[in-house]
Amino acid sequence: MSNEIVKKRLFRVPEAAQYLGLAPRTIYNGIAPKSKQPFPVRFKKQGKVILFEKRDLDEYVDSIPYANQSVNNTLT
Repeated sequence: MSNEIVKKRLFRVPEAAQYLGLAPRTIYNGIAPKSKQPFPVRFKKQGKVILFEKRDLDEYVDSIPYANQSVNNTLT
């Protein structure tokens, strides 16, 4: 096997929280079945382990508008 670094594709809740700059409790609260504010990123379950794909986390970050910029306003 070569010495190349394998990039991680799936993140557990603490890793996803760190990647997004959130508290893990924020994610846990959002994925709870009766959450009033569902977490906007879909997740997978492997047994009891909750996993987020890096691609989905990146799409969520990209969807957040910049401050003082409407969603319809695009850069030219």
